[in-house]
Amino acid sequence: MRLPCSHIFCKRQKTCPCCRKEVKQKKMVHVNKLRKLIGRLEVKCKNAEAGCLVTCPLAHRKGHQDSCPFELMACPNEGCTSRVPRGNLAEHRQNCQHGAHQRCPLGCGATLCPAERASHNCYRELRKAWCQRQERSRTLVLCLLRRMRKVYRSANHIRRQLAQLGELLEEDDALLLGAPQEEAEAPPRRQHWG
Repeated sequence: MRLPCSHIFCKRQKTCPCCRKEVKQKKMVHVNKLRKLIGRLEVKCKNAEAGCLVTCPLAHRKGHQDSCPFELMACPNEGCTSRVPRGNLAEHRQNCQHGAHQRCPLGCGATLCPAERASHNCYRELRKAWCQRQERSRTLVLCLLRRMRKVYRSANHIRRQLAQLGELLEEDDALLLGAPQEEAEAPPRRQHWG
């Protein structure tokens, strides 16, 4: 930023760091040519003291830092506060005391030890469990269908028997109702006294 006093600095402040004059935001001017020039300056990686030998333009430093093997990274294991270089992170995770049992990073909820994490595939396991449930559901549906057919056959059999019973009762009623009329029409019998 160029200040009204003609001094140029990288960060905005309320006063000029050289002459201490008060600076208003409206009076600050971006110096784009200077920004581009500074961005092209070759700089060492911020991890040079840790062993990184890379030098790159200042504008690209952040990009390198995001992949630098010497950049310190926090251990992703729950409870571990270690910060290790990115290049050593995989080895650290394998030997980390806090990595003994971790939840599945994909979210299935399984707690895994380091040996299990290498072969864990919750999608495969969930698919297998889903297929087993589907098979169990099919079996239950077929069992229910068989039972429904059996109930249907039994209900039809009972209906037929009730219909036959109803017909028998009607015949008996007809016989019972018809018997007194026949007796009334027949001549009376004489009884003999012995």
